[in-house]
Amino acid sequence: MTQARKARDFADLHVPGTPVVLYNIWDAGGAKAIVEAGARAVATGSWSVAAAHGYPDREAIPLDLVLRIVARIAETVDVPVTLDFEGAYAEAPDDVAANAARVIEAGAIGINFEDQVVGGEGLHGVDAQCARIAAIRRAADAAAIPFFINARTDLFLKQRDRARHADLVAEARARGTAYAEAGASGFFVPGLVDPELIGGICQAVKLPVNIIMLPGAPTIADLAGLGVARISYGPAPYVEAMKTLAGRFGEVTGGA
Repeated sequence: MTQARKARDFADLHVPGTPVVLYNIWDAGGAKAIVEAGARAVATGSWSVAAAHGYPDREAIPLDLVLRIVARIAETVDVPVTLDFEGAYAEAPDDVAANAARVIEAGAIGINFEDQVVGGEGLHGVDAQCARIAAIRRAADAAAIPFFINARTDLFLKQRDRARHADLVAEARARGTAYAEAGASGFFVPGLVDPELIGGICQAVKLPVNIIMLPGAPTIADLAGLGVARISYGPAPYVEAMKTLAGRFGEVTGGA
């Protein structure tokens, strides 16, 4: 299957009310395991990929290593592979586009692309982030790949007080609309768990909406009913796998 076909197939999986579930992995072995279990697409998690190789999150893991990992995953499974690309390891639109082109060359058909200032404070301004998204879209068009840009806003993650999330919805909607016009394919709102607010985002933004499963989040069935098109799990699969690994070691050694 060609990379372009995988990209189109991946986009087709994003159906509001029938969400694609992405159980985020961190290496080729994990990708193969979930595909054999029935996964129709594979998504990495930046925190998990970094932790699995001894690095903290927030682009501490070298870009060259990330690209080798995603290339190996794409070579191992014959399903769409999307990369959690954080802030694209760059600020300027031209540099963002160059790095996105390298992701495409590695075999991925999409990315998560966040609007927080990685290594800094706050979020990129809407206009600045839109210029970065548009640059990625141009790079993808040049490669003739219908690249899935899952535009992520960190508004809700930055505000840890969930009681104040309603105050951020208007800005989230505005960002989602602007990101769509800039060339985004999806809208990711990690940290948001309130059903009413999620439903409002799904209705207001003309992009498939991605929700991450966090404690307190609605069930998959409930998220589907709200119009969500994509559900992901972030670092949770890695954390659970490492607990299982440590637990098994404790069992075989008797705690010695």
